[in-house]
Amino acid sequence: MESIYEYAWLIPVLPLAGAMILGLGLVSYNKAMNALRTPSAVFIVSLLGAAMVLSFAILWSQVQGHPPYTQLIDWAAAGDFHLTMGYTIDRLTSVMLVIVTTVAFFVMVYTDGYMSHDPGYVRFYAYLSLFSSSMLGLVVSPNLIQVYVFWELVGMCSYLLIGFWYDRKPAADACQKAFVTNRVGDFGLLLGILGLFWATGSFDFEVMGLRLEDLVETGALSGAVAALFAILVFMGPVAKSAQVPLHVWLPDAMEGPTPISALIHAATMVAAGVFLIARMYPVFENIPVVMDTIAWTGAVTAFVGASIAITQNDIKKGLAYSTMSQLGYMVMAMGIGAYSAGMFHLMTHAYFKAMLFLGSGSVIHGMEGVVGHDPTLAQDMRLMGGLRKYMPVTAITFLIGTLAISGIPPFAGFWLKDEIIGAAYEASPFLWAIGWLTAGITAFYMFRMYFSTFEGSFRGTNEDIKRQLKVAQLQKMGLSMGPGAMNPQELAIDAEMHDEHDGHGDHHHSDSPHESPITMTIPLMALAIPSILIGLLGTPFANYFEAFIHPPSEVIEGIPSEVDWSEFLTMAGSSIGVSLIGITLASLMYLRGKIDPAKIAKQIEPLYKLSLNKWYFDEVYDVLFVKGSRRLARQVLEVDIRIVDGIVNLAGFVTLVTGEGLKYLENGRVQFYALIVFGAVLGLVLVSGVT
Repeated sequence: MESIYEYAWLIPVLPLAGAMILGLGLVSYNKAMNALRTPSAVFIVSLLGAAMVLSFAILWSQVQGHPPYTQLIDWAAAGDFHLTMGYTIDRLTSVMLVIVTTVAFFVMVYTDGYMSHDPGYVRFYAYLSLFSSSMLGLVVSPNLIQVYVFWELVGMCSYLLIGFWYDRKPAADACQKAFVTNRVGDFGLLLGILGLFWATGSFDFEVMGLRLEDLVETGALSGAVAALFAILVFMGPVAKSAQVPLHVWLPDAMEGPTPISALIHAATMVAAGVFLIARMYPVFENIPVVMDTIAWTGAVTAFVGASIAITQNDIKKGLAYSTMSQLGYMVMAMGIGAYSAGMFHLMTHAYFKAMLFLGSGSVIHGMEGVVGHDPTLAQDMRLMGGLRKYMPVTAITFLIGTLAISGIPPFAGFWLKDEIIGAAYEASPFLWAIGWLTAGITAFYMFRMYFSTFEGSFRGTNEDIKRQLKVAQLQKMGLSMGPGAMNPQELAIDAEMHDEHDGHGDHHHSDSPHESPITMTIPLMALAIPSILIGLLGTPFANYFEAFIHPPSEVIEGIPSEVDWSEFLTMAGSSIGVSLIGITLASLMYLRGKIDPAKIAKQIEPLYKLSLNKWYFDEVYDVLFVKGSRRLARQVLEVDIRIVDGIVNLAGFVTLVTGEGLKYLENGRVQFYALIVFGAVLGLVLVSGVT
């Protein structure tokens, strides 16, 4: 078994090597490399498959009780300062390695079908492989400085993948928004890292926690300063894991291809934030104000994300806000001390959310044959409905994911959500109320999504709905000329629809959607298995996961199995009850049509608009930061032109004038110079005589 740990460095290196080979091939022999589509995909998937097998072997070794293994080398040294790099394998690492490699493996298999006709097919595989390598490198990092290196690599890869279709303006804007927003959090993270190193002299997680606790207890360091450093570090996860107020990049990231949406939301970028909180737990757990900050940030994020998801019509953006809400649950769990529950949620959520995103991609893939390649139409649930009979595999797996995230037993989401809500009740009734209410909202919007997409009658061929959506899209872009009769934009829409209806376009339209190819449905079926069964590892009757992944500061002997049945039945019953209420409301509105959502929206119009406009975060940020920075730039430009440039220009003007005047005094005649000297002396005599 020891040899497995000696070669654990291959796990991040294998996908990195694949990305380098494809990248060099694209740079040197672009045309030939793009022609090798299938061999490139097989090569990358095989390398990641090997990394996945090695990850499972390490996990099994850790389950059998192998002690943590760390391999370090001196990266840089100067006097007493030593910067080490390497890799560490412990229980947290082994779990994360399996999560990242399995999800990435199935996403890469799925990519072959989803991106089969894309000209950037090989480039996309290179980016995916580099993204997976960066996340795996982050997971095995033994210290905070190495985490930061891979943290930035993960951010760079997300920028490349969100903006993969860079010729589309929304995608280009989305990747820039993600990059800038994450720079805010990463700047705080960097300041926190430097502050903790200044205080403790170490980048090691355990050492930082112990030394910081000693410094605060002895009075050598103020508790407020220690809390400030820890909160600055927490700013990194706030941005990466899309916590309020740095969450605004996540929905826009849906402009990237669906496979990368699944990878970002399940196992890489957003998971990196929660993972860093877990790694920094030795520092955070001893500072109550930081734990409270983490808990309340997560609770607010969970509620805000769920409340926005209620009104989203874009299937991918609905899932994006769902991810934001579930990440809030994980962060809240970490903040209230439910470490194992938060990590359990991270693991289970990775599988069913990857399946849900890949399912949404399967729906979009099937819908493109009906509505064309306009992503705003192919992703709009108002044009879906009745897809279950056309796409049975996608529908069944999507329903499994919906039941799991809604917390319905025995699916994975029930056990973890019940554990988090129970821990929240012990920490604060207010946190429990937010978590409990959010659970009901989650069930409502997820079944709204399922019913609108897969049940009822198919609406994709309804030309009136298409026309209304395209007109609304143009009006939103400011292109519509008003509500009058046929304006030029509407005429263009009608012409486009006429072409599409007659089949003269190049999109090969049909009258009905179709099931996705087997390379897309196999990953869905594979991910459905852990979405159903993996929650059984964390039941209160035998919590194997908690016994395995407990916090470093705790020692657990045996499998936790003590159950307070009255408390369990009360908490479980209340969480199931509120979920069933949400499902019932969604059924009455979007399946049976007994309740008209439009009438309810009209009655609570301010709240409806608040949700539809995403709590106006983007509008506020646009006024404060985008337009505000432009106003500031204009003021700085005025100062630069009138003062800075004015001083420089004045200096030049004075030099020019004095030079022009003095050149007449420099005529080369000695008599003239003597006259000037005589005049100067005479003047000095007169002045001295007067004084």
